[in-house]
Amino acid sequence: MSEALREPQQDRSRATRRRLLEAAIECLAELGWSGSTVAVVAERAGVSRGAAQHHFPTREDLVTSAVEYVTDERLALLRTHAADLPTGPGRTQAVIDMVEHMYTGAVFRAAIHLWVAASSDERLRERVVKLEAHVGRETHRVALELLGVDETVPGVREAVQATLDLARGLGLANLLSDDHRRRTRVLRQWAAMLETTMAQARIA
Repeated sequence: MSEALREPQQDRSRATRRRLLEAAIECLAELGWSGSTVAVVAERAGVSRGAAQHHFPTREDLVTSAVEYVTDERLALLRTHAADLPTGPGRTQAVIDMVEHMYTGAVFRAAIHLWVAASSDERLRERVVKLEAHVGRETHRVALELLGVDETVPGVREAVQATLDLARGLGLANLLSDDHRRRTRVLRQWAAMLETTMAQARIA
C-alpha cells in the first residue's frame, strides 16, 4: 500500500476509534455498565460491531480506554486555559471552578458506573484501579500547575488532594439531585481557606 493511501486509512481509523471512545462515555453515563455493550456503543458511534471489536476486543477494553481518553483530553484542555486564569486571590477560586466541572459532567458519571461494576468484577477492578491511579496522578499534577504552587512546600500536596477529594464527594452528591447551590457555597468557602495555603506556596 502506498504512503498516500495509508495516511487517509490511518486518519479514518483514528476517527473511528475516537467516535467509539466518545460514544462509550455517553452510553456509560446514560445506560450504566449493563447497558453499555459493545453493540450498543458501536451503534451510537455509527460503526459496525466488528469494527468496534477490531479496535477494542472486549467491553472492558472499550470503556476503560474511553474514560482514560476523555479524561486526558479534558486535562489537556484545562492546561490550555492556564494562561487565561486570573492572578492573585481569584486564581484559586477559578481553579476550583474548573475542578468542579470535572466532577459534575458525563465523564465523572461514566466513571462512577465503572467503579460500581468493578466492585463486583475482579478482572474489571484490576483495570479500573490502574486507570484511577493514572487519572488521580494526572489530575493532581494539573491542579498544581493551574494553582501555580510548589508541592514540596509543607501542606500543599495534602491541601490540593483534599480539594480533589472534596470536589469528588460533592460530585457524588450531585448524581441523585441538583446540588448546585450547596456545592457552590461549600466550594467558595473552601477556596477562601485554601487561598491562605496557596498564597504561601506560589511559585514566583
